[in-house]
Formats: sequence, C-alpha cells, structure tokens
Amino acid sequence: MKTVLITGATSGIGKATAVLLARHQYRLIICGRRKEILETLESDLAKHTQITSLVFDVKDKDSVFKAISSLPEDFSKIDILINNAGNAHGLDPIQTGNTDDWDAMIDINVKGLLYVSKAILPQMTERKSGHIINIGSTAAKEVYPNGNVYCASKHAVDAITQGMRIDLNAFGIKVGGIHPGMVHTAFSEVRFKGDTDRADNVYKGFQPLLAEDIADIIHFVISRPYHVNIADLMVLSTAQATSTIVNKNL
Repeated sequence: MKTVLITGATSGIGKATAVLLARHQYRLIICGRRKEILETLESDLAKHTQITSLVFDVKDKDSVFKAISSLPEDFSKIDILINNAGNAHGLDPIQTGNTDDWDAMIDINVKGLLYVSKAILPQMTERKSGHIINIGSTAAKEVYPNGNVYCASKHAVDAITQGMRIDLNAFGIKVGGIHPGMVHTAFSEVRFKGDTDRADNVYKGFQPLLAEDIADIIHFVISRPYHVNIADLMVLSTAQATSTIVNKNL
C-alpha cells in the first residue's frame, strides 16, 4: 500500500483526490488548516483505508517541518506527495494590486510548496524512490489581464517542477505538473474574498471542470507503471480555449 500526502485537502481538488484515493486503498495523510474539516474527512474515509491528518499552514515553515516530523511510524514513509495547496487573491491590475494579496499568493503557492517538498524530499532521495505532483494552473502557461502576480506564482510552480525533475532525476524520483483550467470549486470565492455572486458568475453559461475530474486525472498519473512519468499535463473543459476565452454557448 502506497502512502500519499495531500496538501490543501479540506476542499476542492484536494478533498476530491483524498476521497478517490481512499476508495483505491492508498494510505492517506491529509493536510490543511481547518482541523474540524480534516477530522470529519478522516472519519469518513477511515472506512476505506488507513488515514491520518496533519493541521498546518503551508506558508508557516516551522509548522510544516514540525507536523511532518510528527507522523506516526505507519505513515512516515511517504511514497507520493501531491502539492495541491494554493490560492488566488484579488484580480487587479498591477498598479492597484494589494500587497497583502501578493504576499499570500507567493507565500502559499510558491514558498509553501517548497517547504512541504523540502520536508519530505530527504526520505525520498535516501530511498531513491518517490513521486511528486505539483498542481499548477493554466496561469502557469500564459498571463492574462489582471492576473499578474497570481500568474507569476504559477509560472514559478511550473519552473520549480521542471527544476525538481532535473535535480531528482539521479534519484529515480518522478516529478510532474498538472495544470487545470477553470474548476468549479471555492477558488473564485476565495479570489473575490467571499463575493459569492461574482464567484458564481465565473462559471455561468458553460460546464467547467469539476474537482472530481482533476482527482481522476491525479489517480491516473500516480497509477502508471514506474517507467512512465506524466511530466506536464494541462487540462481544460471543452468550452475553454485559454484562460480568457470560454465558449458560453455550448
């Protein structure tokens, strides 16, 4: 049984991935900031697999290392890391952007991914085995109006993923990036700071991707034979051509 650690597991893609992988009997470590949600999810999924949870904020370096080092023996050997935690704050032109929003996106999307990876990589390099999947975005592949810092943070995720794959090649560790387009989760509600009407409007008039769609793809990627590494994968709904071109007549 392989052990998978998933960050950002309390909602959206992370939660959907935990649910699917539990049903396929992966041993799970689910991570997030909201203890009650994690405990409920852990209780629900315990009927399917071995599971534990860790409460920490990925941008808090000390908490990341402390939490991961506290794992019980049965969960200490992590075979697969899914760096899913991420966020978008605001959708403003660079000249009026909020610096707190910038800090949040860089701290979580970039530094948080690095901290969690750094905490887990030593055991993977020692064993000369492991698989890392970084969840990026179409914003990692293009820049759109008012996306400035968010796009920069996801471009950084893409660059880090490529750098990881190069640096870890000598250890036989697989590294890949999955870059979803518009997925109907709480993403836009967070971006627009609780403005549900504005968030809901993002997905009106077409069928966006669902969190379960990305979870299914993650399961496919991690279930390939050892000699197969899905290195870079962009996923769009049929209605979406780019980050800004969406056919709302389908």
